[in-house]
Amino acid sequence: MQAPIALGIIGFGIMGERLLRAALDHAAAHVRPVGVWDPAPAAAARLAGVAGGVPLRDSAEALIAACDCLYIAAPPAAHVPLAEAALAAGRAVFLEKPLAVDLAAATAFVARAAGARAAVNFPMASSPAVAQLGAWRDQGATGPAQSLAIEVAFATWPRGWQRDAAPWLSRRAEGGFTREVVSHFLFLARRQLGPLALQEARASFPPGDGSETAIEARLTAGGTPVSLRGGVGITDKDDHNTWTLRGPGGAIRLRDWSFAERLAEDGTWRQAPDALPNERMRPLVLQRQLAGVAAMTRGEPHHLATLQEALEVQGVVEAILAA
Repeated sequence: MQAPIALGIIGFGIMGERLLRAALDHAAAHVRPVGVWDPAPAAAARLAGVAGGVPLRDSAEALIAACDCLYIAAPPAAHVPLAEAALAAGRAVFLEKPLAVDLAAATAFVARAAGARAAVNFPMASSPAVAQLGAWRDQGATGPAQSLAIEVAFATWPRGWQRDAAPWLSRRAEGGFTREVVSHFLFLARRQLGPLALQEARASFPPGDGSETAIEARLTAGGTPVSLRGGVGITDKDDHNTWTLRGPGGAIRLRDWSFAERLAEDGTWRQAPDALPNERMRPLVLQRQLAGVAAMTRGEPHHLATLQEALEVQGVVEAILAA
């Protein structure tokens, strides 16, 4: 059995903490956390609350020197500089999306990083619920895809558990639910159906520099028509979403991140027998993601989202926001 790879984490907010806990509790066979770095004073206190004795490093450079793969969960403006520093030092990188704060910078980075050991954290690449959707499609549950509908809704933005990141998540420059949430469902459409092409879009913003409050778009994925709608203040739920694929044989959907469901003959949605709420499925997903990180770091085949896939998703996202 191969030794676990040394994993460094930059950015210790919610996402950094989630990945560290998953690495310690569920993925020790794949990764060995060797340090965290975050310049925010709150990071040390947050890290102290995680059992495992993972050190807070003195600098990004010190962490890069100590790891085999760098996970970058900092705000988007830092993604490219940190990734390029890690790649220049011979490390692999695992990035949060979006790749950069603007499409030109993301495009240039992907071109420079061609052939590098790099991947992007789209967890649906490792989701058991998504695997169930694929299995149903293979069994003919929909037949040839005819339409896809994506809907996302939020009581408030940012969501309650993201308050610590509100200074950038609530701003137009780097934040918003289209970059943060819709991108996941566009990635799923790309993986399931094929290349994305935006046809038309509309986005609404509040006065000032606040992030979007509503979007609507029409696009295609592998030629299949896709409708997209999203908004803030249109549900009493913290976060509600559906990804619904229809064809002549029926319909399947992913609901609220983790419930794979199939449309029954009586018109009701029936979830997969082993369906789990997102809180319980997340550790399984992150374990599979980290197994992919280890494979990617070793230069082996992996299932993680590629830089090119992430760039295509970002291109659609930024075009929607510019509409």
